Amino acid sequence: MSGLGLKGKVDESDLYEALGLCQFSGDGSQETPRILPLLSCVLEKSVRRNEKSLEGSRRKDEITVFHGSKAPGLSIRQYLDRILRYSSCSNSCFVVAHIYMDRYLQTTGARLTSLNIHRLLITSILIAAKFLDDDCLDNAYYAKVGGVSTAEMNRLEMKLLFSLDFRLYVTPEIFRKYCYKIEKEGSIEYHRLEKDEIKRTTVGYTHRVHTPQMKCTTC
Repeated sequence: MSGLGLKGKVDESDLYEALGLCQFSGDGSQETPRILPLLSCVLEKSVRRNEKSLEGSRRKDEITVFHGSKAPGLSIRQYLDRILRYSSCSNSCFVVAHIYMDRYLQTTGARLTSLNIHRLLITSILIAAKFLDDDCLDNAYYAKVGGVSTAEMNRLEMKLLFSLDFRLYVTPEIFRKYCYKIEKEGSIEYHRLEKDEIKRTTVGYTHRVHTPQMKCTTC
């Protein structure tokens, strides 16, 4: 099932190949699929927007089973890299996991924040891998990868499944739509962050450079 109709139109095939969806993360390839940095940019932007909105309003974030008491030390990108490295799930699982997360948020009215994003990610990817891949590691293994106990991993999985009403099937059209969305939004955010980093580096370098004192040779 991991193909999910990836061999569609030429432009679609090019998109899937560019995102790294036509290769399997467990094939020994050292190259990080492009879907990871783009998806992390999309999710990080959503988290920043939601937390800024919550700070500027009197509305409190609704606490769910996916919330932790504090934000984990790993960034979203680092967490996705860790899951990719140890889970051996197909790269398409990251797209489908994003779809599951959106369905959960739309159903419950919850918001992505730094307190719930990591648990939602590991749970969504676990369920996506079980649904898509022929071979999938068990919950105890995913729990170690995600940094939670096996009991909590089981509890998170059941909560997400029931919240989704077990609607796990993703049509090729929806899959394609999300790929285009991640490519477009992720690329914009990625280039913005890249420019900001260059600007910060340039400013920092300028501040460290001291203009040498010129000696007056005419005195």
